[in-house]
Amino acid sequence: MLRIIALVLLLTSCHRLPLPSRPPGSMTGREFYQMADSMKWDQREPIARQQILAGNLPPFLRKLKPVHTSITDSSGRKIRAVFYVTPDYLSVGSKTNWARIPLTPMTAQAIADSLHCFLPTRKMVNDIYTQAAVMLEPVPLYAYRDSAITFWHHHLIIEGQRKGKKGLIAGIKKDVVSSSKITGKNVVIYGWHQLNGKPIQPLYGGHVNWYVDYSHGIRLVSRNLKIAGRRMDYMDVLSHPIYKKLLIDEDSVRSY
Repeated sequence: MLRIIALVLLLTSCHRLPLPSRPPGSMTGREFYQMADSMKWDQREPIARQQILAGNLPPFLRKLKPVHTSITDSSGRKIRAVFYVTPDYLSVGSKTNWARIPLTPMTAQAIADSLHCFLPTRKMVNDIYTQAAVMLEPVPLYAYRDSAITFWHHHLIIEGQRKGKKGLIAGIKKDVVSSSKITGKNVVIYGWHQLNGKPIQPLYGGHVNWYVDYSHGIRLVSRNLKIAGRRMDYMDVLSHPIYKKLLIDEDSVRSY
């Protein structure tokens, strides 16, 4: 019986972010942006990282959502896979007062590593979009794109669009992605799908790695994937000559 309980707990934990409970008195989303209003990215991001890893994020973000994908191999056999993603982009705050926080790839990767996660690839972003329960029209902004007040403003616009709808959401941000275009000195972004399914942002690695603006979002993917009925770590999937095609549409992929 104890072995069965332990197995259930292990499988359940694979589908949740391994974070502590939100500390009492933690700052809300509004308070985070009030504090960060005049900060530069290198002042703001250590605080965001600390808050998230301390468990200060809305409860709905803890439970990961399944995304299904498949390929057909050379023999005609269909190979199915499931990966598990945060239902929205990384955020800080409480159940009723929270905010999405755009981050540089360095901070995003550090958080992902701490939570046994990775950043999605271009193919995975496409798969997430097609299976999203909530698809919203992108809302581009043009002034003060890299300022905290614009980050907060964009979050409020999205919440106005969302109108309380729940579930896996997409079409609201460009994803910071894992990609072969990563050089170690840049950030690679992709997505921001329109309602016709076409992304505004093609795969792009032209920004320096410390650049982050209101349109960037960090979605985490659990390293534990289910491939052909068995659990695998994503690095083992990427090194597999056939299974890697479930996750990537490039020759190789790098992380930050």
